Amino acid sequence: MNGSSMSSQSEAVLENNLIRRLSENGYERVKIRNESELLSNFRTQLDKLNKCQLTDEEFEKVVLFLEQGSIFDKAKKLRDHFFIERENDSFYIKFLNQKDWCKNIFQVTNQITVKGKHENRYDVTLLINGLPLVQIELKRRGMPLKEAFDQITRYATHSYKGLFNYIQIFVVSNGVNTKYFANGLKQDLQYEFTFYWKDENNNNILSLDDFADTFLEKCNLAKMISKYIVLNESSKRLMVLRAYQKYAVEAVIHQALDIKKNGYIWHTTGSGKTLTSYKVSQLLAEDESIYKVIFVVDRRDLDLQTNKEFNSFCDGCVNTTKHTGALIKNLTTDGRGKLVTTTIQKLSKAVKTAGDKTKLQNIKDKNIILIFDECHRSQFGEMHNVITEFFTNSLSFGFTGTPIFAKNSDGTRTTKDIFGKKLHEYVIKDAIADNNVLGFSVDYHGGAKLKSSKDKEVIKINTKEFLESDKRLNQIVDYIIESYDNKTRNREFNAMFTVDRGGVIHKYYELFKNKKHDLKIATIFTFKANEDLSESEHSQDLLDEYIKDYNAMFKTNFSSDDFKQYHADVSKRMKNREIDLLLVVDMFLTGFDSKFLNTLYVDKNLQYHGLLQAFSRTNRIFNRRKSQGNIVCFRNLKNNVDDAIALFSDANALEDVILPPYETFVEWFNEDLKRLYALVKSAADALNLKSEKDKESFVLIFRDLIRNKNKLDIFTEFTWDDVEIAEQEFNDFKSAYLDIHEEIKTGTVEGESILSDIDFELELLRTDQINVDYILNLLADLDKNSASYEHDKNRIISIMKEHENLRSKIDLIEKFINEQLGNIDSKVTTVSEQFEDFMRDERRKAMCEIVDEEELKEAVARRVFEKYEFSGKIDENLIKESFIHKLKFKERKNKVNTIKFKIQELFDKFDY
Repeated sequence: MNGSSMSSQSEAVLENNLIRRLSENGYERVKIRNESELLSNFRTQLDKLNKCQLTDEEFEKVVLFLEQGSIFDKAKKLRDHFFIERENDSFYIKFLNQKDWCKNIFQVTNQITVKGKHENRYDVTLLINGLPLVQIELKRRGMPLKEAFDQITRYATHSYKGLFNYIQIFVVSNGVNTKYFANGLKQDLQYEFTFYWKDENNNNILSLDDFADTFLEKCNLAKMISKYIVLNESSKRLMVLRAYQKYAVEAVIHQALDIKKNGYIWHTTGSGKTLTSYKVSQLLAEDESIYKVIFVVDRRDLDLQTNKEFNSFCDGCVNTTKHTGALIKNLTTDGRGKLVTTTIQKLSKAVKTAGDKTKLQNIKDKNIILIFDECHRSQFGEMHNVITEFFTNSLSFGFTGTPIFAKNSDGTRTTKDIFGKKLHEYVIKDAIADNNVLGFSVDYHGGAKLKSSKDKEVIKINTKEFLESDKRLNQIVDYIIESYDNKTRNREFNAMFTVDRGGVIHKYYELFKNKKHDLKIATIFTFKANEDLSESEHSQDLLDEYIKDYNAMFKTNFSSDDFKQYHADVSKRMKNREIDLLLVVDMFLTGFDSKFLNTLYVDKNLQYHGLLQAFSRTNRIFNRRKSQGNIVCFRNLKNNVDDAIALFSDANALEDVILPPYETFVEWFNEDLKRLYALVKSAADALNLKSEKDKESFVLIFRDLIRNKNKLDIFTEFTWDDVEIAEQEFNDFKSAYLDIHEEIKTGTVEGESILSDIDFELELLRTDQINVDYILNLLADLDKNSASYEHDKNRIISIMKEHENLRSKIDLIEKFINEQLGNIDSKVTTVSEQFEDFMRDERRKAMCEIVDEEELKEAVARRVFEKYEFSGKIDENLIKESFIHKLKFKERKNKVNTIKFKIQELFDKFDY
């Protein structure tokens, strides 16, 4: 028996064991070989579920209804009803019993064959009421889970269609490891957003057998689909709750409806508390015994943000309260919607002010649920007491990422004092282990790493005069400007800089303004109406000056009088990465989430919850190039960092939360190099590897090296002298790595390659520095009459081979060099201008080739190209309209796919 059959047998054993286990747990095993049999079975189960017998015509109408729309539309239809019109006995049918989820019909099948662009057979399919709602892809033991995930993304491109677009949840497993994730469009599926199932103590349930007994248990699975998948209206995506979110929701529901006592949830910052608290609010609002659910935040901007996010989860289901009058109306009106969001300031004013208080008298004893977001902040003051004392029959639930304990309470009441029992916890150590948030790389610049006598002065001298001295501030500003591109990966991400209270933010702003750099810098801070003006200008006047700079930069028209609007605009531009560096004192250090923020510079004393909240602005998951949150401290915060992590995780969590120092990454990189050199001595050796197994070993080792190099690039002290390979030799290996990838991508490898399932993680090799403009600058210096011309030309081509984003343009650059470079008159035009004309002509020729080869109407085809160039979307109907000849359905479909591929390839080649 060869290796291939051994592999398939191993997967088959895994498959059969799973099916047997599910059958023992109450699933009916059915044999379904193709889409036709799937449809027939669906009809049978639909009749059973609805206790009816649909006619052929009625079932055809049902199928027609179900066929239309996107994956998101179909997720809504799954939860909808369909009207069956009969002369005397019309009725509605449902596709999913969401109320009594255990009463759905559960079946399991395997190896359904579906013909799309390619013919595919799916491993294990779970049917609920005949619809394929869960798809399980398996790989033999020892294979990476990512390969099963990649197989699903290929199926999404090639064959998922019809009823398979009703899949709600995917599961991937190799028997030892198992994860799940929600369905979506191919571009929305990211391996970073796959989840482990857990028990209530946050222990991962990894084995497929245990996963089948817990997550795939019939009632739990149907409940997850019925109650714990959220349809995000703004992004048109399905979102499935993670295990800890589900446990938190159910703990609050149980505490509110059965125990009838207060409580709080401790889920670390960045772990999805908004989604969790929304689901709690929604389910409590649906309960008939609850009069209103009031979701309370402590800042106006967070009120707007919460409304926006809640309404994206459920369009129009939240009553907004722009002013106290609207709040009172929402609270006192029956049938106006039971979920209300507001600020603690508005709510406390309403229950305290005589006139407003009178209007609320009739509801003060009603069954009201108060949910406090970020309950470690303002809720500990008088306003919280006033609210809870007024609503005599209310229950309070808090959500926080950083609770107040006795140790960080400053003598005030703790979270437990206010809210009582902790109902569920999920700490930062758990979240990092699950890859739900990133760890931190903390660099103590002149603080904890004492490299020189100058650094030691920082420890000894902690006076205001020294900390705000011009010399020190200048050095810090210079360091930020110098390190910025390293830390933000050449501005793929952006940064914040938080500084002490007082006037130091003004000094910093002016220093940045007067230095030579091209960073887009903004600032925002609050100001007091009656400041001490003995030393300087009023902060509001200074802020107005800074806002003028902002207006000039972004062509806006704000002032401090429009502070709320200015705040919203700054927030939006930070999230869109339009601002490079934002200077703040306290604002934006809590409650602000942006996937593009990866660096925080700190020149202030942070501790406990303030420290972890601030650091956590940087650690949102985005892509592989964002491997950690970068923290640069200009104060000695080492002990504070250790104390905060110990308090909000445990004393042994430091190495899980804080990444190792630079020296450790260098050591790891050099260890991987030894593995590489044990396999091949040069890039040429790598390209001459014959066996698939050796090529696979090279790819996996070099992938480890580029992952490590990705982390080393963040450190400003990185130099090639520290690693045991020269930069050019590393780039030669990189070129060989990309050549092997090119073989797989273009299909030049004979037969099915074991390399085709490997994720080469090419995004880690992308750099914005080495681009077409960089190559054109090199071409401008290329002299055809120079003795080194051929060497210089080959070096340019070699650089392009080393960078995946330039490889598709190598033929064009070579043609430009050979045909035009020697004929450019520098007095008339530049290399860049000539290249632009050349690319325009070549692109036109390439478009004409597509039109001729595919026999298209030129005018219509041009509209297809223009639409794609403008919107990034390919209009399939317009492509069909461009066909000169009439084609049969299958030929037409294949031709559309071919043309789509050619258009995408063309724009990839000519876009720069």
